Amino acid sequence: MDSTNAQLLDIVIVGAGISGISAACHLRTQCPEKRYRIVESRENIGGTWDLFRYPGIRSDSDMHTFGFKFKPWTRAKTISDGPSILEYLNETIDEYTVRDNIDFGRRVISARWLSDESVWMTVAQDRDGNETQYRSRLLFMCSGYYRYSEGYTPDFPGLEEFAGTVVHPQLWPENLDYSKKRVAVIGSGATAVTLIPALAEKASHVTMVQRSPTYIVSMPSRDRLANLLNRLLPAAWAYAIMRWRNIRFQNYFYKQAIEKPAKVRTYILNRLRKALKPEIDVGKHFSPSYDPWTQRLCLVPDSDLFRALNSGKADVVTGTIARITSDSIEMRDGVSIKADMLVTATGIQLELLGGVKFFIDEQKLDFSQRFFYQGMMFSGVPNLIQTFGYINASWTLRADLNSEFVCALLKRMDATGADQCVPVLRDFELAMTAQDWVTDFNPGYFKRGNHLFPKQGAHAPWQNTQDYLMDLKLLAGGPPDDGVLQFQNAGKAEAAGH
Repeated sequence: MDSTNAQLLDIVIVGAGISGISAACHLRTQCPEKRYRIVESRENIGGTWDLFRYPGIRSDSDMHTFGFKFKPWTRAKTISDGPSILEYLNETIDEYTVRDNIDFGRRVISARWLSDESVWMTVAQDRDGNETQYRSRLLFMCSGYYRYSEGYTPDFPGLEEFAGTVVHPQLWPENLDYSKKRVAVIGSGATAVTLIPALAEKASHVTMVQRSPTYIVSMPSRDRLANLLNRLLPAAWAYAIMRWRNIRFQNYFYKQAIEKPAKVRTYILNRLRKALKPEIDVGKHFSPSYDPWTQRLCLVPDSDLFRALNSGKADVVTGTIARITSDSIEMRDGVSIKADMLVTATGIQLELLGGVKFFIDEQKLDFSQRFFYQGMMFSGVPNLIQTFGYINASWTLRADLNSEFVCALLKRMDATGADQCVPVLRDFELAMTAQDWVTDFNPGYFKRGNHLFPKQGAHAPWQNTQDYLMDLKLLAGGPPDDGVLQFQNAGKAEAAGH
């Protein structure tokens, strides 16, 4: 086992996607003296934006909130394509001299908290099976929330009989030729609505096959105000103005959806009826049975999906798949969809903390029996932080907030001489009613994976708020003096509570 990195680091960051890059850049500016490494399983940075290569891949958040707080997005398109996002991420790590601190091609397989030393011992493995140890005061998990190795594909009867190409967007082959082919995209979420207009440019026809509809709204890919401000103001000023405007608008729209779902539903469906030609049945194909934002709302730029449908290059079939044959999808209502290629845009598989096995000394950790602290730490687990972004706003908003928190946490530990920081349930909270880690949000991938994740409590600070403006107030000053997050010295620490 390679122990070259076993010297004590201040922090190990797992993952070189958006969250990990945010963490490293904040450390560079706020804690420049701290020693850190990023451990990345892939050979490139970018996470999602390096993994997904399907046609049309793009952001489903505006880049003024999806971009980093500290790095202005100055490109013309505010809804941006994947390659441009990856280019922006590479610019960021080079500007902040992060690249040399990344260990590529190493997958973290285990992490063990050593109580007598107050350190995390993290073990990573390369493709040849060689292992490397890292010792660190803090461990910051920035590995995302889904399994990279495979997506989710339901058990469709007859799928094995299909004679054409079957592909999941998460594992899209390079140079896959779909020109002049009949393509059926099974799914109705963000990936499907991105794929369909892109595929329609070359395919002979594309059909979206959905079990149930999704709320879909369009917005311009270019924000005229943002581009005007970029011409008139310094980039940092223009970016800050647009970022704050978009944060406030997202927050307002989400709260309207929760408080006045019927009104928001009517608003969305009226916009759809104006965008789609009359013969497309909005009631059947675009009117979900659930309220807005109880599943993620899909965003399409410049009405590209609607234009593909209106042109006849694409259509929608809503219903239940009875079976798949060698050249078609047969629906229960008798509709038959001929296809040369199937795209199973049927979702992801949730994975907690990158699938890493965690231990406190010899005890294996079961995070499903823990409570979330401030949506980023875990009851009774010392010096471990993770980033999970918002389901109703940009992932990066939470990533930047957590990165700032970690920097403040390191400074607090230095100032107090603490080597442990651990959220501890108070006596009156030991019997606290447990709730799912995200409430009032129930897409299929959450239902399948909820049991893996920690729970929320009945009150702060054991709640995962999904509210950026609230979290900003709670966390912007660094670790709160709430009597829950305890700073301890190894020689004096008592056993951490559950």
